[in-house]
Amino acid sequence: MLNWANRFNICSFLDNHQYHSSHHSVECLVAVGAETIFNPTENILPAFAGFLAQQKDWLFGHISYDLKSEIEGLPSHHPDFIGFPTLFFYRPQTVLQLSGTALTISSLNGHPADIFNSIQSCDPVPPASDNASIQTNARISKEDYLSIVKQLQRHILRGDCYEINFCQEFFAEQVTVSPLSLYARLTAMSPTPFACFYKLEDQYLLCASPERYLQKKGNTLISQPIKGTIKRDLLNEEADKQLIARLQQSEKDRSENVMVVDLVRNDLSRVCKEGTVEVEELFGVYSFPQVHQMISTIKGELKEGINLADVLKASFPMGSMTGAPKRRVLELIEQFERTKRGLYSGAVGYIDPEGNYDFNVVIRSLFYNATTRYLNYQVGGGITFYSDAEKEYEECLLKASAIQQVLNGQDR
Repeated sequence: MLNWANRFNICSFLDNHQYHSSHHSVECLVAVGAETIFNPTENILPAFAGFLAQQKDWLFGHISYDLKSEIEGLPSHHPDFIGFPTLFFYRPQTVLQLSGTALTISSLNGHPADIFNSIQSCDPVPPASDNASIQTNARISKEDYLSIVKQLQRHILRGDCYEINFCQEFFAEQVTVSPLSLYARLTAMSPTPFACFYKLEDQYLLCASPERYLQKKGNTLISQPIKGTIKRDLLNEEADKQLIARLQQSEKDRSENVMVVDLVRNDLSRVCKEGTVEVEELFGVYSFPQVHQMISTIKGELKEGINLADVLKASFPMGSMTGAPKRRVLELIEQFERTKRGLYSGAVGYIDPEGNYDFNVVIRSLFYNATTRYLNYQVGGGITFYSDAEKEYEECLLKASAIQQVLNGQDR
């Protein structure tokens, strides 16, 4: 299906890699072709609200981190080397839904049997032509990174903020790659529940995200922020269990997590009925191929008349990728980071015909512009007063380990 989807100029391939969860309903969703496109450049959220009111079909697309410029009135002046729009949604011509062995095909302009035969005739995703290493450069040197963390801790000490998510970019210029092959290798190495291959003409997102931003089912809204990461020991099962216990007991990670939980509770309370916002799970530890992560789940019941544009205004950008208090850390992020985040730490997902939706947090991702041949990834972590700058840098590298291994030409 992925190779078939890549034939289209616009496509979304959303895959949960068979992670079992009560909050997942479809294993894989594919949407190709654009019957209708929504890509506003100003007054984005009011326009989006109007667009949503008119659409009662599938919609797929993304929300860039830089939507915060409209929500908070805080534009970014950093360079954007990839160029995804601030907000983009499309009504697809064809939608595929895969659950187990059941494949459902819905199309506006094609017969399902013909589409199935077309998919069947496609070759598998081709492997990379070679395993040559792609060398990346750091936008911020390690020395500068350590210095910036210490500066941020001084802001925390002054009371400007409690916790801030600080990110850095690694990039390669004038490189020619196969986005499809890179994605296949990335997700083979790091299968995650919110992975996606997302293509808008010459712009590609190759995403191996473990994190959900928002899901709406019926009238229930849930968010599942991640704060807390520790490397796995895949060679020693007992040692791996001890690492889980260490993460569960880490005061630093628990304090980061609870700060974000409080921020999300406050955000959701603005759009949910009074008294319905609650923490379904606090400090849950979940295992992924390279890391264990601490995930909490917050849910609430939406007020009447609230649409996705209202929810975005109340909760975007997500707390796990910003910090607290949100507006002040957005200012500090702009001050200390050196690359516009763009789609990184934004969200990709879908809205179904009933108005339910599900969006990830765009992390653990490669971005590629095929026209400019610019490739990059960004990675960050939550900085608190108790953070060790050296360990924070090491955690950044750990989070990006699967990406870097793929770029280094390694298969595992």
